[in-house]
Amino acid sequence: QVQLVESGGGLVQPGGSLRLSCAASGIISGIRARGWYRQAPGKERELVALIAPNGETRYGEFVKGRFSVSRDKTGNFAYLQMSSLEPEDTAVYYCTFRGPWGDYWGQGTQVTVSA
Repeated sequence: QVQLVESGGGLVQPGGSLRLSCAASGIISGIRARGWYRQAPGKERELVALIAPNGETRYGEFVKGRFSVSRDKTGNFAYLQMSSLEPEDTAVYYCTFRGPWGDYWGQGTQVTVSA
């Protein structure tokens, strides 16, 4: 059973930066992509960023070069470096690992961007 645990969320001022981390435990093989989604109150969950095993990345349109997704060499960790944060980025951020038979999700970490 794969478990994902996010960390690094919190309160940040507009224009600030945060780095989210996702630690995976359990049997991890055949992962097709690692990355992040987010869900703001009253809105649907949306793609933030994904990274494939070959390093290819995909970002939500709203990212506009402000965020960067990465993973470590073991494949057990995924990261999301966020900069130039805006109040509209306030949401719960979820880590996801896409396995061969389905997707794994973390519990989420709250990111609040406010002055």
